[in-house]
Amino acid sequence: MSKGTTLRLIPALLAVAFSGSASASGFQLLEQNASGIGNAYAGSAAVAENASTIFFNPAGMTQLQAREVSVGVSAISTSFKFSNDGASSVGSFATAGNGGDGGGWGFVPNGYVSWALSKDLYLGLGVGAPFGLKVEYDKSWIGAAQSTSFDIKTYNLNPSIAYRVNDTVSVGFGLNWQRIEAEYLRQAGTTAGTSLVQVKMKLDDDSWGWNAGLLFKLSPATKIGVSYRSEVKYKTKGNVALSSDGSALGNATLAGLVGAGRASDVKAKIDVPDTVVLSGTHQLNDRWELLGDVSWTGWSSIPKVDIFRTSGVLNGQIAQTLDTRFRDTWRFAVGANYRIDDAWKLKLGVAYDQTPVPNAAHRLTSLPDNDRTWLSVGAQWRPNKTSTLDMGLTYLYVKDPKISNDQRADVRGLVSGSYDASIWILGAQYSMAF
Repeated sequence: MSKGTTLRLIPALLAVAFSGSASASGFQLLEQNASGIGNAYAGSAAVAENASTIFFNPAGMTQLQAREVSVGVSAISTSFKFSNDGASSVGSFATAGNGGDGGGWGFVPNGYVSWALSKDLYLGLGVGAPFGLKVEYDKSWIGAAQSTSFDIKTYNLNPSIAYRVNDTVSVGFGLNWQRIEAEYLRQAGTTAGTSLVQVKMKLDDDSWGWNAGLLFKLSPATKIGVSYRSEVKYKTKGNVALSSDGSALGNATLAGLVGAGRASDVKAKIDVPDTVVLSGTHQLNDRWELLGDVSWTGWSSIPKVDIFRTSGVLNGQIAQTLDTRFRDTWRFAVGANYRIDDAWKLKLGVAYDQTPVPNAAHRLTSLPDNDRTWLSVGAQWRPNKTSTLDMGLTYLYVKDPKISNDQRADVRGLVSGSYDASIWILGAQYSMAF
């Protein structure tokens, strides 16, 4: 393939990454490739089996062929079914239902290109969506005053460079331009009637971060990878508006409205967390390969989100606070690959993934998350030396999230009960060397 053809692939990959919806339930999205799904992303910073290593550890590009392209998509199906146990809401929401299923389908595309400038120096470009969230309930449910929909999308461009220092050590570095778009909807109603007013808040911004990694090839059979992704600090701006002027609402309800009967511009600082990953792979024999992964994510960068007004008579006041109290988290994963023959490989993986949500009192209806266990299987087909197709399937067992979020002081009620939650992930990845 010519250099001109390679350059023409870059805008095509960007079109793939920015098409459709980049959102999915869960705030951090590991699904930056589909080839790692079958191993529950064990060995993510060390495996370097295709160009998606640009995201997980850019130093891994030194293990690739002269030019490689990798494109994929992950489909995520979530289910969050609420069961009421003592919830108390205002007005028309007090007798409303449980919101239906707050989950749904989300799609996370990705694309990567890497190429060697010399035997030891590599450049790469990755595009994907590292954070995302989509939870949506019925418009009228017992928790509607807290949220009916929460949608976060991110878009990430990741130019990278890698250098092979010697046969053992490689280093890599990348810049990340990242954009975030958030939309938050909730309902407000009269204290004695059925009138509803939708409160819609929209925020967006773009910012920069960076990532770096080291890869140690200790022997032909053993690799160790260490990678770091920085925080991305956003100063989002947007607006909040009501679906009416609020004239049908009682004064007590108006006091708790984000809009207080008025539209306004708003701003909020959001620092999405940094991540450290330590990974290893070891080829036991001609058939079996073992993989492992330990990662830490600094979710305490979001202890809360204060949303301030920047226009109108209430300029400078807080429109709303999302009291997250997020804590730092750990993730542990182990996996194995079994080579059937030169063309086929089977993948297995198990992982334990902590939630940043500290307790039921600070669990938001917009993020009904809890600790998760990944059970993953996958297969890889290599029809020739330059083409690879990966398929992966994961079931995430989510420990039933309990919630007791009391916002009655802000006229948004008490949501108390539990969720029946589960997640399925299906992904496909095509990689090509040329």
